[in-house]
Amino acid sequence: MKAYLDNAATTALSQEVIDEMLPFMKQHYGNPSSIHAYGREVRSKMEKGRKLISKLLNCSPSEIYFTSSGTETNNTVIKGCVKSLGVKNIISSKIEHHCVLHAVEEMGKLPDINVHYVDLDEKGHVCFSSLENLLDKVEGKTLVTLMHANNEVGNLVDLKSMSVLCRKYDAYLHSDTVQTLGHYPIDLQELDVDFISGSGHKIHGPKGAGLLYINGNLKIDAFIHGGSQERNMRAGTENTYGIIGLIKALELAHENMDSDIVLVQSLKDYMIEQLESKIPNVSFNGDAKGSSLYTVLNVNIPAGKDSDMLLFNLDIAGIAASSGSACSSGSSVGSHVLSNIGGVCEGSASIRFSFSKYTGREEIDYAVESLERILGL
Repeated sequence: MKAYLDNAATTALSQEVIDEMLPFMKQHYGNPSSIHAYGREVRSKMEKGRKLISKLLNCSPSEIYFTSSGTETNNTVIKGCVKSLGVKNIISSKIEHHCVLHAVEEMGKLPDINVHYVDLDEKGHVCFSSLENLLDKVEGKTLVTLMHANNEVGNLVDLKSMSVLCRKYDAYLHSDTVQTLGHYPIDLQELDVDFISGSGHKIHGPKGAGLLYINGNLKIDAFIHGGSQERNMRAGTENTYGIIGLIKALELAHENMDSDIVLVQSLKDYMIEQLESKIPNVSFNGDAKGSSLYTVLNVNIPAGKDSDMLLFNLDIAGIAASSGSACSSGSSVGSHVLSNIGGVCEGSASIRFSFSKYTGREEIDYAVESLERILGL
């Protein structure tokens, strides 16, 4: 048997998304920048999709841009705010996705750019008192960039409360919503954020298709130059079938959101129950039973024989899981998230299991049984 429990890294393409994309791979292959009928046909499909996304997120179609990934989107925002909006201070956390952390670090190398990190509580949540203290003391234009849900441990940030705080201090607010877009309702008028990021492959859409929201009151320069695509915001021929797949995936995610939340949360709860009953002294990193993303469960396995080989042995058993962000696979460095929230114990192993609507309970049962066997229980 096999078990795919790494949906926070990427999800399986849904058949409906494949069906939507195929005609634009086979018959409707025109370049959307071309003025002839082939190009106009593809352009029309993309723009109708842009309008659909804006309706789902309660914003204007002119505020939605298509990119190649969440990584590109986050870089566009962070570097664009410094270059175009005159941001002198960046406030973030040390448990952000690396594409945010590294982009922030790069901006911090520039003259007169100050980088600050908020404090985290014992479960890894952002301390709002720390955020307010930082906002109160900095001078000059400020960007706050904090992810909606942590990709490794699943901790959620209250975006509405954070936006109120940022408005109080006239700070720009960017949130990496790659793990939450399509998983939770996001009303951009209610939340009052300036920038958000999304990616198709976290919601049963294609890889290589991302989404960027920029508040219509703001203007940042393009990150990639060389063409006038995406209203001069992103040069390069659009990944049209990827974009069309992203649009369909987001549409389906919103149509089935309520039932999917109930289903996937039940899977997470079930795995917690099974692990607690069968793995002695098991614990969970982050706020697994509290304010946490329902698709992610980060498990701390107590120190034991071959703890460092646990993920490898699970893979041999046909179980896909992760030690952290898949974007960092191949790195010998431990999880920066866990090291910053005190989730690393000598000799123990932490594994991220993540679920989707296609996950079966039998996969969870098999994973727990395999853990028991590998641990010699």
